Amino acid sequence: MRRVAAIDCGTNSIRLLVTDLGPDGTAHDVVRDMRVVRLGEGVDRTGRLDPAAIERTVTATREYALTIGEMGVDVVRFCATSAARDAENAGEFRAAIHAVLGQDPEILTGDAEARASFLGATSELGPDDAVVVDIGGGSTELVRGVHGEIGSAVSLDIGSVRLTERFLASDPPSITEITDLVDHLDALLAPAVAGWEPVERFIGVAGTVTTVAAHALQLSSYDSERIHGARLPVDQVREACLSLVQMPVVDRRHLPFMHPGRADVIGAGALILDRLLELAPLATDEVLVSERDILDGIARSAAEASPAS
Repeated sequence: MRRVAAIDCGTNSIRLLVTDLGPDGTAHDVVRDMRVVRLGEGVDRTGRLDPAAIERTVTATREYALTIGEMGVDVVRFCATSAARDAENAGEFRAAIHAVLGQDPEILTGDAEARASFLGATSELGPDDAVVVDIGGGSTELVRGVHGEIGSAVSLDIGSVRLTERFLASDPPSITEITDLVDHLDALLAPAVAGWEPVERFIGVAGTVTTVAAHALQLSSYDSERIHGARLPVDQVREACLSLVQMPVVDRRHLPFMHPGRADVIGAGALILDRLLELAPLATDEVLVSERDILDGIARSAAEASPAS
């Protein structure tokens, strides 16, 4: 049994997982935490990480470092994704994180991000004949896999924060804004799924999908046990997506399962999911929701890369 700490630093949130991984692949989570720091705020427009956003992320990392120090962790892996990948001043971010953790953050390529999402999502639900969809704040990863082997992986620069900043200025979004965003999404997603064989299992991961699932289930609070492994009809998921897109932010904030740091951007993320369900060739009428995602993939790959001595 090895104790691994994984940190996933995305465009909208930073998350910590401390987990005990057994040699047989079993996992026992010790700590799982999420903070909305919005590292990618404004990156789509400026191409740079804002100093205030870096400081918010560093503050959360300091707190995570304290937790890691108390947990007797064997391996630590910090990975950053879309926002850091896009920013011309990513070196400032690397230096700030190194000063806290004593190691550089890994800035994952889109392909590496997609593969980590697939590994995490299929670790419990099984890898057979699946597409894993990870909708983040800055990018969306689509991964096809059969029998645990990845057949194709693509990372697209469409995410909830990026697209909210670019397209959805009104609250609630206007019909024109939504139409423009749909046209943009279709132009990117249609080529990405062209030529796919019909999808036998559609697995959705990360905060956008799990929040949409909570809305579809009409939960009275965010309940990860009810969300993880939920099988939801495609029509029900799409109805929940469109409901969130059209809802004013104040009403989203009042939803009992909504994280306050996600309420202003969930509409764009939900629309990504809706369009993907419209455009992808599906041989299933349900969406399988997983709470296991890139964070779990980061932890498992960290353990594999640092075998026990």
